[in-house]
Amino acid sequence: MSGLIGKKIGMTSIFDENGKNIPCTVIEAGPCIVTQVRTEEVDGYSAVQLGFDDATEKSATKADLGHAKKAGTSVKRKVVEFKGFDAEYKLGDAITVEHFTEGEFVDVAGTSKGKGFQGVVKRHGFGGVGQATHGQHNRLRAPGSIGAASYPARVFKGMKMAGRMGGDTVKVQNLRVLKVVAEKNLLVIKGCVPGHKNAYVIIRK
Repeated sequence: MSGLIGKKIGMTSIFDENGKNIPCTVIEAGPCIVTQVRTEEVDGYSAVQLGFDDATEKSATKADLGHAKKAGTSVKRKVVEFKGFDAEYKLGDAITVEHFTEGEFVDVAGTSKGKGFQGVVKRHGFGGVGQATHGQHNRLRAPGSIGAASYPARVFKGMKMAGRMGGDTVKVQNLRVLKVVAEKNLLVIKGCVPGHKNAYVIIRK
């Protein structure tokens, strides 16, 4: 699936031709620079490596600097490989937001917001004990039993318990492209995408 790297700007809403209010996400997509071209002969597979968002040379390693110099560009903060591009690209080529067209459907992947250590009610949707009556003292949001006794004498793997929540790679599929603003490299997509503001996202079609 071909695509681009982008940065989530935030959410807004727009009205369609029927006057319906549609929630949407604004993404700054590209321009992405081709930093490497993978070929069947050399690498065993075909792909295009894209870089997005300039980084300072001070924060880059010598390996990154050399890699960027080969492509004739600056060091990039985010580098991702994509397969399935129809056109042939060479080092240093720029791919813009015009790679997408209005009305088509895309998949957007990103890292979800980290929520920290959360209990079972927030993390897994447990109902809690319910009514805080019948002598309940402090058990309202408790997880309850996590297993039996002498058999199986252990807690089964995958037991829903409290723990770190969020910060996972999440992909949202089949989101419609509402607008492509080429002069500002913006993509307006229906619905929400994972991640905080200014988080990197990968848009594939």
